[in-house]
Amino acid sequence: MSDPSTGESAVVPARVLVVDDEPQIRRFLEISLRAQGYRVETAEHGEAGLQAMAAHGADLVILDLGLPGIDGHEVLARLREWSQVPVILLTVRADEHEKVRALDAGANDYVTKPFGVQELMARVRALLRPRTAAGDPSPVFDDGALRIDLAMREVLLHGAPVALARKEYALLAMLVQHAGRVVTQPQMLQELWGKHHEHDTHYLRVLVGKLRQKLGDDAAAPRWIATEPGVGLRFIGARAS
Repeated sequence: MSDPSTGESAVVPARVLVVDDEPQIRRFLEISLRAQGYRVETAEHGEAGLQAMAAHGADLVILDLGLPGIDGHEVLARLREWSQVPVILLTVRADEHEKVRALDAGANDYVTKPFGVQELMARVRALLRPRTAAGDPSPVFDDGALRIDLAMREVLLHGAPVALARKEYALLAMLVQHAGRVVTQPQMLQELWGKHHEHDTHYLRVLVGKLRQKLGDDAAAPRWIATEPGVGLRFIGARAS
């Protein structure tokens, strides 16, 4: 789409689909998202959400797990049969198993009710960050302190090379490729050690501890690698503008 007054291409705001059975939540999210410049469509149950997605599409879906009729897990499963649109789950469930199940089934992130709107918007922005023309994340992360070049397999901290073991680098690369998203413990364990090690969480604790030490990252106040307790890890670094 172009702007006839300037001859330049106009940026079309991202479309967000909100699927939640609580009218006050839908209204609150619609107002909050529109205030950030997003286009918003809402649906009050799973079938309506799937129909809206099929009819109009979306750049991101905010999906409540506890829907009447078909629940959020079923909506996600049916959506993933034909779309890879980013999905943020809303849940009142504190059960870590439920969160891991949803993330492994294809959700990109989750927020537990009650939630802060600033936290939710930050997660929306993370999932809507521009992609390269090929549709893949940029192969270089650089925030002025840490530089990770996935194409060159190079990691620099304040300009100095960081010597990482093979699995340390593989873990960091996996997190960077999914920046802003939670990568679950089973995902990481299966990718790094194989499908028979999905419950060997102590392997991961040792590995991430070594990686943080080499990056000078503090688990209690992380700059790059944040822990989602009982669920997984999230790369939270912000690129330099």
